[in-house]
Amino acid sequence: MPELLDLEVAIVSHGAEELLWRCLRSLEEHPASGAMRVTVVDSGSPDATPEMVARQFPSVRLLRRGNIGFSAANNLVLRGSEAAAVLLLNPDTEVNAGTLDAALARLRSEPRIGMVGCKLVTESGELDHACKRSFPTPLSALAHFTGIGRDEGASAALSQYRATALGDDEPGEVDAVNGAFMLCRAEAIREVGLLDEGYWLYMEDLDWCHRFWDAGWKVFYEPAGVALHVKGGSSAGRRAPRQEIAFHRGMGRFYRRFDAAEHNPLLNAAVYAGIGAKLAVSLGITAAHGR
Repeated sequence: MPELLDLEVAIVSHGAEELLWRCLRSLEEHPASGAMRVTVVDSGSPDATPEMVARQFPSVRLLRRGNIGFSAANNLVLRGSEAAAVLLLNPDTEVNAGTLDAALARLRSEPRIGMVGCKLVTESGELDHACKRSFPTPLSALAHFTGIGRDEGASAALSQYRATALGDDEPGEVDAVNGAFMLCRAEAIREVGLLDEGYWLYMEDLDWCHRFWDAGWKVFYEPAGVALHVKGGSSAGRRAPRQEIAFHRGMGRFYRRFDAAEHNPLLNAAVYAGIGAKLAVSLGITAAHGR
């Protein structure tokens, strides 16, 4: 009879061997209480990442696949897991002592909490503001990407995307947490469904959070658990053209699924044009950097 798991940790890796090593080491040093299994889905790493996992972390379950995308790779684990909770964890993270138990305690504290995110900090010690977010409006998205919404003195309407109404060290419900650390109740996953594989990379976490709320499951930010997040570490700095296209396609897909029906066609056209213009600028910057 298979062991009943309290927690399954799913990590999708595409290269970034050193970062993944640090992530797996942190899980060894700071495991959750109870039965826990770590699964790495190697999504077509171009380096020796899967060999490193097999050699240095023999207790980790390793699944080797092509570069099938973040959602599809995570779904391999979600679809077959029998654990009470599943943590989607980025390979460019490192969990602190007590982080997993703090997140699990919050998940178990209320029967309708379906997802928990922890406090993510960057290598400089600053908060990764994506660890707690509100669903974007056209105004807040524009303010965020232009930088206006990230200024200290920005109004609530402009800074709304960063869920500034909730303090950095204040636990509470939020619209969305970051896909770098998403602890999910198995019962909620069965009801909501898997990640949408229409997103190859980026925006799938925001989509999933929206669907959790739509199905009546709460999404919660728990700062008692802290993890390091090397922003962009697993994508080697500036995004490659395919990643830029995936990011902007994801923006359009999210808006079309959840917001477009509530707005008039003129505003929708402006939003899609804005996404296209931002993509053109991003691709131009990427080309200028020789990518």
